[in-house]
Amino acid sequence: MKTMTMSKDSSRRYFFKAGFAGVLPLLGAAESRAQRPRARTRNMRVSLAAYSMREALSSGKMDLFRFIDWSAEMNLAGVELTSYYFKKDFDRPYLHELRKRAFGQGVTVSGTAIRNNFCLPSGPEKQKEIDGVRRWIDHAADLWAPHIRIFAGEIPNGVDKATAIGYVAEGIRAVLDHAADRGIVLGLENHHGITARAADHLAICEAVGEHPWFGVNLDTGNYYTNAYEELEMAAPRAVNAQIKVEVMKNDGTKEPADLERFRSILVKAKYKGWVALEYESDEDPFLAVPRYVRELKDLFET
Repeated sequence: MKTMTMSKDSSRRYFFKAGFAGVLPLLGAAESRAQRPRARTRNMRVSLAAYSMREALSSGKMDLFRFIDWSAEMNLAGVELTSYYFKKDFDRPYLHELRKRAFGQGVTVSGTAIRNNFCLPSGPEKQKEIDGVRRWIDHAADLWAPHIRIFAGEIPNGVDKATAIGYVAEGIRAVLDHAADRGIVLGLENHHGITARAADHLAICEAVGEHPWFGVNLDTGNYYTNAYEELEMAAPRAVNAQIKVEVMKNDGTKEPADLERFRSILVKAKYKGWVALEYESDEDPFLAVPRYVRELKDLFET
């Protein structure tokens, strides 16, 4: 079931079609929500993750330049440029052209997002992952992108959780000095595997230790049990937020997200920064994304 926002004209037509008896309770609930006081957000801005348009970007119907243009048409303040959709074998001039396109459209590159696996013991494979993250730190600096979303990975067979947490923390510590040198914040996402539960996600953060260029990339759709409670646990460490329009229920199925509750969690945590829509639902994103962008701007930019 999808969350839909009706225009005044459509709600008026529905009112007369359904009749007073069926509609008055709905109007009463809407009025109650409208009158409910809510804390103001402070310095939050809505961005759009390129992953939201993954089919168009993967098929060639859209590239990152057109994605920036389309985001600007929706009056978005920011774009998150997911690494999967960069041109093959790109160079620095390509990154500078992306940066220039965003600047010319009045859009900030709010961050980028990469795929990596730090859940490995020391060795050549782990070093390859470390080197890859370091390269993307340089790419982010060329883009003027202040944040990179990173992953932890999956626990290898035969490895206990405590050891795996140490593997991930070691990998993150290995790239943090370079991140600090280039002025890039790293956010560890709750993305399946070892970060599927807030307690383990935060245990990695504790093992890394306090660092001014590191925190949590809070994905609202990626805690699979007690989603809202887990989000509340991790929100105080968030340096970036990605908003999905569905959440996982404890039985493994999805349901429409309570976007107001996401807002409350971030406000309570005194979060300031980017709120990136990462749309993954079934409806055509060319139709759904503009609608959710309007809803998120109303929620997070007021």
